[in-house]
Amino acid sequence: MRRLAILAATLAVAGCGGASYDGGRDRLPGPVPDDVTFAPVESTAVAPPIAMKLLDGTSLDVATLWRDRPVVVFFMASWCSRCGTQQEVFAPIIERYGDAVGFVGVAGRDKAEPLKRWVADHQVGYPVGTDPDLAIWRRYAVRTPPAVAVVAPGGKLMRGWPGGATSEELESALEAVVKD
Repeated sequence: MRRLAILAATLAVAGCGGASYDGGRDRLPGPVPDDVTFAPVESTAVAPPIAMKLLDGTSLDVATLWRDRPVVVFFMASWCSRCGTQQEVFAPIIERYGDAVGFVGVAGRDKAEPLKRWVADHQVGYPVGTDPDLAIWRRYAVRTPPAVAVVAPGGKLMRGWPGGATSEELESALEAVVKD
């Protein structure tokens, strides 16, 4: 019970608060804070493009986010039994990094209404879009959710975790690139 109270408080503080968790454009990160810099990444792998419709109907080219900040890409679905647990891992990381790191959800083979309910139920504070034909999932070699990928500023693919990432794994990847 205490863990749930801490999680709820963490999500509220993380800027994921408000009455609406719609997964739309109002959940895009703001400008990168002035006091944050990013270390160069040695990866030569270029992140495959991600262009999708968000749950509010807005089109998003995720390259606009990773142009100037790292982005955590969460491959998920409303029907995924383990995706809620992965979402819990994100909450303290979102709180720690704020607008320095972008998060985006890519839901595969999902319908808008169940996905909107999942986003609201799990208090998702970042934009979520749909990949109905799994084209984006295939570009990232995702077979089943959850899966997580980190893209460095400039669009270099840093790391991916089929089956989801632990908080330690995700923190380690972000600490390697975010310098504040």
